[in-house]
Amino acid sequence: MAAAQRIVIDHCAIATVDARDTEYARGHLVLAGNRIESLGAGPAPEDLENVVRRIDATGHLVTPGLVNTHHHFYQWITRGLATDHNLFDWLVALYPTWARVDEPMVRAAARGSLAMMARGGVTTAMDHHYVFPRGSGDLSGAVIAAAHEMGVRFTLARGSMDRGEKDGGLPPDFAVETLDGALAATEETVRRHHDASFDAMTQVAVAPCSPFSVSTDLLRRGAELARRLGVRLHTHGSETVEEEKFCHELFGMGPTDYFESTGWLGEDVWMAHCVHMNDSDIAAFARTRTGVAHCPSSNARLAAGIARVPDMLAAGVPVGLGVDGTASNESGELHTELRNALLVNRLGAHRERALDARRALRLGTYGGAQVLGRAREIGSLEPGKLADLVLWRMDTLAHASIADPVAALVLGAAAPVTASFVNGRQIVEHGRLLTADEDAIARETRSEARRLARIAAGD
Repeated sequence: MAAAQRIVIDHCAIATVDARDTEYARGHLVLAGNRIESLGAGPAPEDLENVVRRIDATGHLVTPGLVNTHHHFYQWITRGLATDHNLFDWLVALYPTWARVDEPMVRAAARGSLAMMARGGVTTAMDHHYVFPRGSGDLSGAVIAAAHEMGVRFTLARGSMDRGEKDGGLPPDFAVETLDGALAATEETVRRHHDASFDAMTQVAVAPCSPFSVSTDLLRRGAELARRLGVRLHTHGSETVEEEKFCHELFGMGPTDYFESTGWLGEDVWMAHCVHMNDSDIAAFARTRTGVAHCPSSNARLAAGIARVPDMLAAGVPVGLGVDGTASNESGELHTELRNALLVNRLGAHRERALDARRALRLGTYGGAQVLGRAREIGSLEPGKLADLVLWRMDTLAHASIADPVAALVLGAAAPVTASFVNGRQIVEHGRLLTADEDAIARETRSEARRLARIAAGD
């Protein structure tokens, strides 16, 4: 590190989100290459060598970069549809459209999704892509290329569905894969794209979609595949009361017991939503260290319910935050989920004691890193960790009168991002992407959304 080029960030408030929740009212950070070299109270040392840049961050709060643990990028081009539906009706309404996506559409949607998150403080993103219509092109490659272009650290959860309408599932039959085809394509994606190194920018997880779109064989063999390849597993779980009823009718047990019977509980697994969990479900997740991606805005949009996040955290379940697909969270921004997680959970049984601002920030940073299996590398500001961090401007009209910067960030209006660094590289400056043309992305996504709508309408 002594020979690495250094960036010094000075005169800022810092929320490290380390194990002690260390904070500095006025401190500094030193980045060396792609790592955090040091941080602490007061100004940075003056005698540092190889300093290529000094940032006066007066009026800013520095936090770890936000970590998104659940998303569906392709939905960027189907936003604003089926706005008054519950989950199953929403899926029935939209699957016929989603089943017609192709590679240019998915590339455009991924660029739109990633751009919106990155300019709002996300430094690590994930995409659960599970729709692979026949002849649609290299959809996984398109998503990974978009993440590389944006400069965001990325996990592709390579999804799959093999239970179409003829087998009692929800997706159209031409949008699902065969069991063997899905497993083979997933294995190929892992072998081509997964990087297991400490500073990996791209990782891949095995991710059959959900109990109502996937056969038991695909779940079981998907878990075996992931563990043979040494990668993580992801799926949807316990999202709605309808899903619980479906599992009892089809499998004779609830979702958690069904997942456990197929090898889908464990510290290498995380599931999206987990809204309808009873005490024994939460205990099973805690015992096995199975993670949860909490998606408060999407859960509200689809009237799914309020997840028992305070009870999960008290039991020791790893919990992160997720945007979810932008057809059920049209803003597509993770920093709004900090506020919504706090507010929505206070509507539940624990009321004002459910979450506070610092626990909400932890969900969106270190909790997300835990869920993605990357807590050693990211999620908190500590020497030796990767230089993924955000400078939030807190001295404007929106926040200047709030003395506590963490409370201002979580409870106040969306804070401007002055700078966002991933792997030591700046990707956002004054709220604008440095890695791509936002206006061009907007035009491209509009064009592809209209093309998809025409195709879905049979034009």
